[in-house]
Amino acid sequence: MTASAPNRNTLWGRAVADELAAAGVDAVCVTPGSRSTPLTVAFAEHPDIHVFSHLDERASAFFALGRARRTGAVTPLVCTSGTAAANFHPAVMEAANSRVPMLLLTADRPPELRDSGANQTVDQEKLYGDAVRWYRDLPEPEADDRKLRSLRTDLARAVSTAEGTPAGPVHLNVPFRKPLEPVEVEGDVPAELPELAAEGRDDGRPFVSTTAGHPMPDERDLQRIAGALEAERGLIVAGPADPPGPDPQAVTALAHATGFPVLADPLSGLRFGSATRVAPVLGGYDGVLAGGPPDDWPDPEVVLRFGASPTSKPLRKYLAGTDARQFVVDPAGGWREAEFAATDLVVADPSRLCGALSRQVGQVGGAGGASGSDSTAWRERWEAAEAAYWGTVADEDRFFEGRVLADVVDLAPEPSTVFVSNSMPVRDADRFVAPAAKGLTMLGNRGASGIDGIVSTALGAGSATTDHLTLVTGDLAYYHDMNGLLALERCDVDATVVLIDNDGGGIFHMLPIEDFDPPFTSQFKTPHGLDFEPTGDLYDLSFARVAGEDREGFRDLYRESVARDGSDVIEVASDAEASHRVREEVTEAVADAVAERATEGE
Repeated sequence: MTASAPNRNTLWGRAVADELAAAGVDAVCVTPGSRSTPLTVAFAEHPDIHVFSHLDERASAFFALGRARRTGAVTPLVCTSGTAAANFHPAVMEAANSRVPMLLLTADRPPELRDSGANQTVDQEKLYGDAVRWYRDLPEPEADDRKLRSLRTDLARAVSTAEGTPAGPVHLNVPFRKPLEPVEVEGDVPAELPELAAEGRDDGRPFVSTTAGHPMPDERDLQRIAGALEAERGLIVAGPADPPGPDPQAVTALAHATGFPVLADPLSGLRFGSATRVAPVLGGYDGVLAGGPPDDWPDPEVVLRFGASPTSKPLRKYLAGTDARQFVVDPAGGWREAEFAATDLVVADPSRLCGALSRQVGQVGGAGGASGSDSTAWRERWEAAEAAYWGTVADEDRFFEGRVLADVVDLAPEPSTVFVSNSMPVRDADRFVAPAAKGLTMLGNRGASGIDGIVSTALGAGSATTDHLTLVTGDLAYYHDMNGLLALERCDVDATVVLIDNDGGGIFHMLPIEDFDPPFTSQFKTPHGLDFEPTGDLYDLSFARVAGEDREGFRDLYRESVARDGSDVIEVASDAEASHRVREEVTEAVADAVAERATEGE
């Protein structure tokens, strides 16, 4: 029982663990340290909370981010005082920008030691600035009725805020003075404490339950938006999803009602799954639009967008260049459209809005949605371009980096989680992985789009389900987070890591700076010459290397990896410049194929 604690710090730590468990928390990520002892011991002793133990705060934070990205619920983080808390910051930035729930419990020195030169003491108040949704410097532990009720209220509020709209990080700074261990301190905790403060709600509920609302336009505004969707030429654009992502059935219903194609980002939650069987879900737009659409293509009249800004730069530029009415749907009323071409911001839950609009479209004018010849021709134009694109990609028999992504998705078992790194892997997933009706969830860190913490985020996502986990990463991202591989054993996660090693920053070949060498090679591509094979021995995993032109060798190794237990790294040696030249050639061939299809359809 909480009230029988040997000292006030132990009482405080147990109240934190109990209240978080009541709020639905079933796991935490903890890194070692002295000042956080009361929290660490409380979580370690709690029967309903699993502790993921990490040695590195940055890896721990990204691991927690990955779990939350997969589940939509917080996995709280615990660290000691000082620079430990600062190492959470990159993951905090990603969580803030990609709207992933996160709860940080940073232990701190007592107030009198702050700004005193005391060892391992830094200013932790509002350490993460406005990246957090809410900050609270908790009061010092005390066996006091009102303080304990305040503590429990803060914890309940922290979880509901982190998982609310918009989801994101919440920071609770938790000061402790010694003794930190669960030693007996006579008179520290009175024999009798009010039961509510000491034990929380007796029915297992959080101390404060939050009932979340789901924003929706009123009936008049719904009719106005539905009226705009009666257009002959429209698009539904699904960008990277906020967890847990839009309801595919609701989006499918709207696609049927409007007749509009769905341009689905690989991280939207819509490019894979049953929706691809029953709706025009397209994934070839990045390649189709990379060389610009055919001159005779008409602009869309209306575009409905939800999720974050699309990964595809050609798509973003195409939408910005049209005169379409563009509705950006965001449940938090945030602005996530950096081309500044949108005409309408709709504050609504995307799934509920799509469902409601699918019932409204056609009722406004009584025509059952846009169904004229222009509408049919518009949809068929996009579908023909989609077919021409994937046909062209299939005809490209060279094994390049984009083909690696396509082969992974083709061979991944069901169900699978495929995590893609930033820089080229996510872009190649966008351009070379076709929509598929298979049980696959593709994830990535597109909030701040950094390459740090990629391994840890992927392993965190893998820890949240029994799905097979594949991580596709570049060599620099692998290097940045090699110590995250320690979680494979410590956190009991299995993974297939596909390491595309092109010896440096291959993405810079996409930029004009490629033509200026020097300084291109030494300062941008930055070849490292590292041999990653010893990481197999260091982290007790299988390591295999395949030549960049050996597609069948890669496919065989991948099949073997997913068929057995344990973790493997499959390194694919690649030439970044050669892969980029293939991308350019495919783009040129696609333009010709799309134009030819358009001519045939006339």
